[in-house]
Amino acid sequence: MVSAVAFLPGTASARPAAIQDAPASAAAPGAAQDAASMSYVVNVRPGKGTSDRVERAIGKAGGDVVIAYDRIGVIVVHAADPDFAKKIRKVKGVDSAGATRTAPLSAQADDALESQRPLTAAEAKAAAGRAAAGQDELEPLQWDLPAMKADQAHKISLGSRKVTVGVLDSGVDDTHPDIAPNFDRAASASCLGGVPVQKGDAWRPVAGESDHGMHVAGTIAAAKNGTGITGVAPGVKVASLKVAEPATGMYYTEAVVCGFVWAADHGVDVTNSSYYTDPWLFNCTTDADQKALVDAVGRASRYAERKGAVNVAAAGNARTDLAQDEILDASSPDDTTPVPRTIKTKDCLDLPSQLPGVVTVSATGAKGVKASYSNYGKGVVDIAAPGGDSTKYQTPNPPAVDGRILSTLPGGTFGYKAGTSMASPHAAGVAALIKSAHPHASAARVKALLYRQADAMACTDPYDIDGDGKVDAVCEGGRNDNGFYGVGMADALDAVRK
Repeated sequence: MVSAVAFLPGTASARPAAIQDAPASAAAPGAAQDAASMSYVVNVRPGKGTSDRVERAIGKAGGDVVIAYDRIGVIVVHAADPDFAKKIRKVKGVDSAGATRTAPLSAQADDALESQRPLTAAEAKAAAGRAAAGQDELEPLQWDLPAMKADQAHKISLGSRKVTVGVLDSGVDDTHPDIAPNFDRAASASCLGGVPVQKGDAWRPVAGESDHGMHVAGTIAAAKNGTGITGVAPGVKVASLKVAEPATGMYYTEAVVCGFVWAADHGVDVTNSSYYTDPWLFNCTTDADQKALVDAVGRASRYAERKGAVNVAAAGNARTDLAQDEILDASSPDDTTPVPRTIKTKDCLDLPSQLPGVVTVSATGAKGVKASYSNYGKGVVDIAAPGGDSTKYQTPNPPAVDGRILSTLPGGTFGYKAGTSMASPHAAGVAALIKSAHPHASAARVKALLYRQADAMACTDPYDIDGDGKVDAVCEGGRNDNGFYGVGMADALDAVRK
């Protein structure tokens, strides 16, 4: 799935769609109006000199430069010539170049499904009546907080307001009562088309847009203010970096690159990426176009880490062993007609979760077992966190009533979702707590503490999540490092006391 929200039995509903015009600055004049135009990334040696020379060649080849990220050597281009990438790859100074999509720049349909449901008024009332002293009204429904000891951590620290987590996702509604107290406007922007825009609160969701980013933001930093839910790190700030196109729900390379670079340049301490970069589920370095996408997103994520950001990402929801030598990818490209292909994992990466340095998070359910949908893989998954699961597979202890994750939605509302999309922000929240406790720690130091403090989890063996007597997945590795849980469950309590 594009958003890394899981399919669960009997809970899926159609993703809403809405059309929004891109900001005028997000495309070269005339390019967006040309239905045949495509978007490209051209990767060169970082620095103004090489970039200027290549930009002149881009113009001669019929391309329009949208924006040049000279610091990392990534240039975003629109061009109508179907041979543009082939031509520009021959130019001196070009390391790689490729189309970021297989469809023209006009909007594409999206029929993705999400596992979600709104919180009912009756559930909210019942939860409020059970809230203990010091708990927000809906916290009794959040089984995920005690699963990683976040409830205990909050008695010691809520996190520092000097720490910001950037949510690379769909828009975040900063008027929500649980988000507004902790929202970082200065670090927020829309990155649609690859160009950062702050004007007009561009980071907010538009009507009908996916509420995915809102759910993620609440899990990280919903304020502990007596109402609503409580985030993993309710004292830190959260920023919205809008990288998902409202009309399609697609996360394209140029937007993702913009999101990481903007985060890096605006003091973001942790980034969360609960998606894979469309249109390819896996980007293979043996393909010239896809190699350019790996190169571009890799440069951007490394730049963010060099500037101090810990990059956290969802492992995905295809219930697939990502460590096997070959995987059938039947969903790519997802912006036109998918063509089944068998990929070799040594050559092909899920972006950004499988990039070097990125913290890859698998999902667990209310019983502390790998979620039914969660991807896994020895040497791929770094750490585990609550992502929710079907209630019939993993039923939470009362007073919680739903096996999925409860969090914020636009318009001051709340709802449940499940997926590695929901697990990743739990781990990002713990990283933010670590950064709060160790304000001068490098990204490498924060990651080392995140892994060291995790609670080791042995393999679930046999793993028969639906109870039908058949093994559904095989976990490899030992208690301290295995394919289901990596180094174990992210521990919020140790994050604030060690």
